Amino acid sequence: MNRINAEKLLAALAASKKSMSAADALAASGLDDLAQVNDLAREMEQEGLLWITPMGNLLTPEKGRLTAATIVSQSEHFCFARPKDGSPDLFIPEERLNGAMLGDFVFVCDREEGAKGPSGAIRAIIRPGTHCFTGRHAVGKDGVTGFVCDAPLRYTIPLQSGGEVPMGEKVRVSVQRDKFGSLYAEVLQMYGSADSARICADAVLDGHNIPTVFPQEVLDAAAALEEGGIPAEELARRLDLRDEMIFTIDSAEAKDLDDAISLRATENGWHLGVHIADVSHYVRHGSVIDMEARKRGTSVYFADRVVPMLPEAISNGVCSLNAGTDKLAFSALMELDHNGNIVDYEFRKTVIHSKVRGVYAEVNEIFAGTASEEILAKYAPVMDALTEAKKLASVMRHAAHERGYMELDSVESKFIMDENGVCIDMMPRTTGEAEQLIEQMMVTANQAAAKLGKAKKLPFIYRVHEEPSAERLANLQELAVRLGFDARKLEPGVRQQDLSELLDKARETKYSRIISFQMLRTMAKARYDTSPIGHYGLALEDYSHFTSPIRRYSDTSIHRILSAYVDGMTPADIRREYYEFADEAAALSSDTEVRAMTAERDTEDRYAAEYLRAHVGECYHGTVNGVTEWGIYVQLDNTAEGFVSALMFPRNFCFDGLLSYSGGGKEPLTVGDSMEIRVVKADVASGMVDFEPADRPPNTPVEPRFPARGGHRPGGDHGGDKKPKNTYPKSDRSPSEGGFHKNKRSDNKHHNTRKRGR
Repeated sequence: MNRINAEKLLAALAASKKSMSAADALAASGLDDLAQVNDLAREMEQEGLLWITPMGNLLTPEKGRLTAATIVSQSEHFCFARPKDGSPDLFIPEERLNGAMLGDFVFVCDREEGAKGPSGAIRAIIRPGTHCFTGRHAVGKDGVTGFVCDAPLRYTIPLQSGGEVPMGEKVRVSVQRDKFGSLYAEVLQMYGSADSARICADAVLDGHNIPTVFPQEVLDAAAALEEGGIPAEELARRLDLRDEMIFTIDSAEAKDLDDAISLRATENGWHLGVHIADVSHYVRHGSVIDMEARKRGTSVYFADRVVPMLPEAISNGVCSLNAGTDKLAFSALMELDHNGNIVDYEFRKTVIHSKVRGVYAEVNEIFAGTASEEILAKYAPVMDALTEAKKLASVMRHAAHERGYMELDSVESKFIMDENGVCIDMMPRTTGEAEQLIEQMMVTANQAAAKLGKAKKLPFIYRVHEEPSAERLANLQELAVRLGFDARKLEPGVRQQDLSELLDKARETKYSRIISFQMLRTMAKARYDTSPIGHYGLALEDYSHFTSPIRRYSDTSIHRILSAYVDGMTPADIRREYYEFADEAAALSSDTEVRAMTAERDTEDRYAAEYLRAHVGECYHGTVNGVTEWGIYVQLDNTAEGFVSALMFPRNFCFDGLLSYSGGGKEPLTVGDSMEIRVVKADVASGMVDFEPADRPPNTPVEPRFPARGGHRPGGDHGGDKKPKNTYPKSDRSPSEGGFHKNKRSDNKHHNTRKRGR
């Protein structure tokens, strides 16, 4: 969609007192022809920017009192729609659904506020969802046998030809309406037992429409690139850095080495080179490999596999910066002062020859002074650069803290699999100084790329992160005050330094994790955009993603645009050539990132449940990290998380509406408190884990405590359809930023540690 033309059309519609015909909109907007207006209007309607009325006229949602929203939860007699503008979810009763279903993008009308929150009616379905879901053939909580959905489709759907599907089978279905308007599920695919996390992971990929198999023509094209080598004329046109002390540092298992560094001290600071695999040289715009990469948008990382964005011949082959071989790179060459600030920079197409294939664990041993003679000998060629890199990274971390960089606590899980792909253990993932060093270098290169894009007014893809909203800040302030922190500065316009100060103070208390979680929920989601609005969480005015083109389409797109610039194309010509491309690439990169992170989160829950299923009845120590009216979330020391229902507590042990359970002569339970629990149930198919207090006699019957609320408990993945205000369940785990909120990748034998947000 051409953003400039869209803005012209919206301006014309906004100036009109009523809806406009396409012909009138053409005259008012100054667009080229009627076909252009009609095509643009259809694209804009798909994004919820305007409405094409049943009479064919064009109308802004505001004038039509319409709200663009997505149906995010569906129960038997109602739905919830999540507005695109971020306002609270809208309750839609069954009689006002107008045929809408889970996943549909809709316009909501008749919006009104009620005692239980905002509600409305579906005016039009503007972009139907796929209506394809994964789940299992089972007996649901409602006692009905049929299709039990993984997604928030919260009641059991009759399964067509259910007699042919084994009970407990993981399935993918198409949910449809019969002639009476009732839903039924038609089986599209059977996977195997829903008690296997590996099987469930297969279903998750399909459920999120993530391609897993490369078409043969894509594989053939990638193989041809790998076999082609580097032509002599290509070497001649590049800056030759093969004699530089360039090296990589990654996990021991990594095969897709997309970044290397070089560093030397100068009189005024440092000269830093960040050398990135030149993916855009091989993956040409519009090629079959490029089109497949667009569909994927990003690599997806599970506990037992990686689903790559690019074929192995490229990701692990021709583009991987393996030591001892000549490789084509796109290098950010930067001059830094003694405070780590970028003083000057240039981007060049280069040829490099990595001297050492570094490994995080080995470099951490060198920094700790525990490295063997063998390791020291391996790194001898680059030891001076490593020493300087350690100094520079320390300077950069200090500068980041001074400007208000917020490093939120994030306990990520590492899963241990057996030879059959079954999760047999899990533990917290740890990172060392080497990982943090590479993180700092990559952030600096990403910053330089954004500076260049903005300075030359190129069509560009920035990694952006807005300031927190007033409503979310108010929730954080309320929590901080209740926990005894000074929260007077937590007002709109709050500085990053003030939020960072709160994090530092919280780390001295047992409330560190909940403050960090709530801080994360307070933040907007980091995303891609063509406007350089800055990155609030990293406290940077200029930021982009340049350093991982093997696994992120956003980075590949930036390489393509910067390649045109360094090859001599004028900024004006680049704007004409790449304006729409940048807009499209930013949107698809944001969408596919969310898709990947949701899939990764879903599979992590299932692997954790698979591990705990083998430990039902055992007791563990944990920490309360979420409290709701319906119970308590507890995270174990090994990072597994489960839910303790309020039914497990005495009747007079009650929720205080915000942070605690107390009463009945028992010690209060508050977010941050320790708690001993027993594993009661671990359901692999749904990823749900139930705990009970360890001091509660096993198998004690529960007594109903709350009136039925649709048969589901609100909050988190145990949830029903709406979470009460001022409750603090487990983290939303929303995509924000590596470094700011570290989202690490598995580093088991199958693939390497990666951070989506570098």
